[in-house]
Amino acid sequence: MPFDVLLLVLLGAALHATWNALVKSGTDKSLDAAMVALGAGAVGLFFLPFVPLPKPEAWPFILVSAVLQFAYFQLVAAAYRAGDIGLVYPLMRGVAPLIVAMTSGLVLGEHLTPTAMAGVLVVSAGVLTLALESRRGGRHAILLALANAIVIATYTFVDGAGARVSGNAISYTLWMALLPPVLLFTWAIARRGTAPVWNHVRRNWARGLFGGAGSIASYGLALWAMTKAPVATVAALRETAILFALLISVFILKEKASIWRYLAGAVIAGGVLILKLA
Repeated sequence: MPFDVLLLVLLGAALHATWNALVKSGTDKSLDAAMVALGAGAVGLFFLPFVPLPKPEAWPFILVSAVLQFAYFQLVAAAYRAGDIGLVYPLMRGVAPLIVAMTSGLVLGEHLTPTAMAGVLVVSAGVLTLALESRRGGRHAILLALANAIVIATYTFVDGAGARVSGNAISYTLWMALLPPVLLFTWAIARRGTAPVWNHVRRNWARGLFGGAGSIASYGLALWAMTKAPVATVAALRETAILFALLISVFILKEKASIWRYLAGAVIAGGVLILKLA
């Protein structure tokens, strides 16, 4: 993997950890996740005039991705309600690249080298190590996290392929971000009514815009990287977000870090080095 691609994926991972921390620290996980999607859509809408339209072959991928993103945000919120972030986040983000790596040959015809596969396995092992320190969450939280790992792996394949046929990965990302907030807020209004949803938007619009900007930038960088490197390698490298989540939890959220977090950080860093050498 070229060094510039690696650095940009790591930047995207830092942004991903930031918006997840915003959702976890919010008062209403479902609406906060929808706000992040709305912020991403608003940022995408602003930049659309400056990018070309995706090629026609990309539009089916964009539509399928919107449905998967809707499911993803719903499962993120449900998992964070059911369990501790120390359990849920590692399971979602650690299992997904394993699924992608094990099936990318069948789905995309991409076969990783033994070194790249070793790097994927080491990164995922490091991420999953963090689940060992979880203090809250049971079977329900685990099932939600694993279900979302499957959704993450699925939209990774869909968007990786879609970005490649679109002709412009950034354009694909911006258009892909428009429909999920429509689905999420339609669902929220149908369940709760307009007034409560509007009040939440009015009070938290800045949080949503900031988180959404981080979300779309993070994913745009990942999709661009997928046009330059194997999808499975990029998917694994993205999960270094857990390192940045560790730093945020310790230095900003003031959470106590056990030996498992530091051990996981060392393992993930080793996996990143292996991926760079692959």
